[in-house]
Amino acid sequence: MTQPARGRGARSNPVGRFEPLHIEYEENLPGNPGTVYLVDSSRSALTRNESPDIPFHFSVNPYRGCEHGCVYCYARPTHEYLGFSCGLDFETRILVKEALPRLLLRELSSPRWTPQPVALSGVTDPYQPVERKLRLTRKVLEVLGGFRNPVVITTKNFLVTRDIDLLQELASVGAAHVRLSVTTLDHELQRRLEPRAATPQRRLEALARLASAGIPVGVSVAPVIPGLTDHEIPAVLQAAREHGAVAAGFQLLRLPAAVSILFTDWLKEYYPDRASRVLHRIRETHGGRLDDPRFHARMRGEGTYARQVAELFDMARRRSRLSADLPPLSVAAFRRPERQPRLPF
Repeated sequence: MTQPARGRGARSNPVGRFEPLHIEYEENLPGNPGTVYLVDSSRSALTRNESPDIPFHFSVNPYRGCEHGCVYCYARPTHEYLGFSCGLDFETRILVKEALPRLLLRELSSPRWTPQPVALSGVTDPYQPVERKLRLTRKVLEVLGGFRNPVVITTKNFLVTRDIDLLQELASVGAAHVRLSVTTLDHELQRRLEPRAATPQRRLEALARLASAGIPVGVSVAPVIPGLTDHEIPAVLQAAREHGAVAAGFQLLRLPAAVSILFTDWLKEYYPDRASRVLHRIRETHGGRLDDPRFHARMRGEGTYARQVAELFDMARRRSRLSADLPPLSVAAFRRPERQPRLPF
């Protein structure tokens, strides 16, 4: 593919790791490939997390694939397990879990469920563009609210403010947190990195609206891209504080599997003068590789440069009067109805 697809992050559609056969087209892919929504037939709502460096045990993922199109997204390789590419397929072939709210209701009603925080979501953004129409994430929040089960949301989309009423009710019993992911304050860089996500200013506005409603909010500077966005850390944290954030965290960029190919192509397209430097810095934080899959090391990196980023972040966080984490969520208000409620959908 010689030209980037308009409004998309990936510039190509590499064959999946698990596909023995694939088709190569002589002509370029369409300049503006459309998005296709497919039904996901999953039979459970809650996904168990076994990773020791992720602070939650269960997540709910309404969508597989993500139209935001963030070129660096670590979740892209999950599409290969579905027979798709982690490139343009990840952004244009979105699987929708239509039955998710009913499945979640059944699982929370079970006496086997131990009340605990649920992440929404653990993989792709729960507020990507199609959520405006399908409202799956809102329906999930309605179910969680009915049980007063704690939820923590991470998103790049201003659309989260639509659900302030539900989040406010959960937050009143200490059962809701929201983190806005802010990678950069540079609008042009953001548009290239995350073509269909909310602009940096809209994310800051979302922080302000949520905070004004009494919902604890934090900022996630993720990913920090060495040599490209790391210098923005102090400005991002200060802006987040000014818009109501009370906590902040970060993750260093990692490029698993074919994501490294997609990101390298993206760098050479938009920032050819900085490409080799950025890639060198990434390798410097991951033991000479573009990705270190080891738990605990994979998101913070190792080595001198990784320590410098961590020290810069900690200094900027303290200067902006931000905590390292949001207040702990509470399960004290959890309730399990005697009769299974009728869903309004």
